[in-house]
Amino acid sequence: MKRLIAALTILIFTASQASAGTSAPPGGSAPLVLKDLYFGEALYYAFQEEWFDAIARLDTELMQHYGVDEPELDTLHYHINQAEFDVGDFELAYRMHQRAGRAITAVIEGSVAEPVRNEAIFRLARIYFQKDQPANAQYAVERIDGVVPENIHDDLDFLRAQILMGNGRFDQAARILKGLADARGLEGFVSYNLGIALLKDGNEREGRRYLDLTGRIESSDDLTLAIRDKANLVLGSKLLADQDYEDAKQVFDRVRLTGPFSNRALLGSGWADAFLGRYEKALVPWSVLVTREVTDASVQEAMLALPYAYGKLNVSSKAALVYNSSLGKFDAEIDKLEASIQSIQEGRFLKALVREELKQDADWVVTLRELPDTPETYYLLDLMASHDFQESLKNYLDLTQLRCKLAVWESDLTAFDQIIEQRRAYYDPLLPDIDSRFRQLDSQIRLRMEQRDLIEQQLTAMLVVPRPDHLATAAERIISEEIDLLERRLTADGTAAPAGASARIKRLRGVLYFNIHTQYDSRYTDAYKHLKDLTREIGLLNKQYGTFVRARQAATQSYEGYGEEISRQRLKIGKARENVDELMARQGNLIETMAVNELTARRDRLVDLRIKARFAMADSYDRATRTRTGDGDE
Repeated sequence: MKRLIAALTILIFTASQASAGTSAPPGGSAPLVLKDLYFGEALYYAFQEEWFDAIARLDTELMQHYGVDEPELDTLHYHINQAEFDVGDFELAYRMHQRAGRAITAVIEGSVAEPVRNEAIFRLARIYFQKDQPANAQYAVERIDGVVPENIHDDLDFLRAQILMGNGRFDQAARILKGLADARGLEGFVSYNLGIALLKDGNEREGRRYLDLTGRIESSDDLTLAIRDKANLVLGSKLLADQDYEDAKQVFDRVRLTGPFSNRALLGSGWADAFLGRYEKALVPWSVLVTREVTDASVQEAMLALPYAYGKLNVSSKAALVYNSSLGKFDAEIDKLEASIQSIQEGRFLKALVREELKQDADWVVTLRELPDTPETYYLLDLMASHDFQESLKNYLDLTQLRCKLAVWESDLTAFDQIIEQRRAYYDPLLPDIDSRFRQLDSQIRLRMEQRDLIEQQLTAMLVVPRPDHLATAAERIISEEIDLLERRLTADGTAAPAGASARIKRLRGVLYFNIHTQYDSRYTDAYKHLKDLTREIGLLNKQYGTFVRARQAATQSYEGYGEEISRQRLKIGKARENVDELMARQGNLIETMAVNELTARRDRLVDLRIKARFAMADSYDRATRTRTGDGDE
């Protein structure tokens, strides 16, 4: 049923492509004409991003394809180039970078079309770049030559630029990025990277100009808006560091208040005003910021910056109250961090990460953070969004999935054992009687075959030495025997047969002899025709014989010879489960260590902020007290 669904899915997909007149690009796309349903099944799982199942099925199909005597007769032969490419593509999606690199390299070195080869090199270069190996990525991308598929042309140039930046060749990267100014789908990303490349190359003026252009892009796309905010944040931070506070203020204010960089922009905007001595204006972004999620580092810094501004405005009593409020929040957050660290060390964090209901939500990291029974995630949003943590987490989740699959496979082996025993119980009582009847039939077939061979030999010999008597009919043979019997009876008493009777017997023999000899040629021809008919019938018998033998073997092989293989597979699964459990323990410990280290650093920072808040609060109370006793209340 599953393969039928896979076939229908692929056929519908390919039919829609054919009707649209499009060609299917390699790498995870359905071919226009699907000739191998098992390849289609692998694509069926790949389209659902179930990479493990797609790889397992495609690996099996490729292994069987290369194991047959004549691969060109296998239906996968029509898709072999795409299949070899796809297996590397699927492994890349599953983050099996080493195996994916080997598979894609095999495509590169094989006899494939130039566009397919160049796309394979592009993917290999991207693998190296993702693995932070810019030198290898540079070597790979330089091997691209000739026709490049239109669908990756801009992505390839953008990757070239990123690789050059990774290798410190910022001037070359800038030249490539300038040529991608109008690339569709890369709006904002090109100008942002160009600005960074120019800044790294020492061209401050041009670098800032491109970051400024990126920060002014008008778009409704979420990714473009995010890169616009990031460009404004980077440019504003640089201007702030260069003490260009007025321009920094304007740039920070361009960042959306609801974007992922809004907290840092609000903090920077406040500091730009503060450095200019405009503390009243600094209160506006900081007042907004302190109302946000207290776990954010920018919010925590604003909780000290806001009362600092009040202090600069000589509103010491207000500053003391805000310091006191911040101090209470710091104490609560430190206690929460302590609870989170303990929760992680008790293993609750890993249990929360593998919740199945969370995986249905694209924003599951945020959802996880909001669960009431997972305090350990309160401060881990930034960590969980980092590349290193995401890779570690994906590995852990993959190991969890693999352990579940191993458990399913082990239960499948038990089911196979039960199926085999049921087959054995069904066939064992039937086979002895079937074998007995088959032996009788077999002996009859052998006898008929021997008789047929004897007739053929006699007919062949009669071509040299004619033997008309061999072609007498059964009736003629009976008549001949009756004549002989009659003659013996007439001469039984030792006397000669009567003359009249003897003459009639000779006439009868003459008639019989005449018929046999005069009809010899036609009878010989008929005999050969009958021999051919007999040969055809024996061929049918042999075919039925072979069918029975195969059916008999299939019945026996359906339950014999599996015990050893099942035991071997059960041992392999057991060994794999041990390895997975060991790797899960190590990977889980790594994730917990990363989380604990992050929370410990956040706790230490909060402790430092709490100390500063206490001293600042005491100083504010002192100044407020001096103001009341000296010059009157504020």
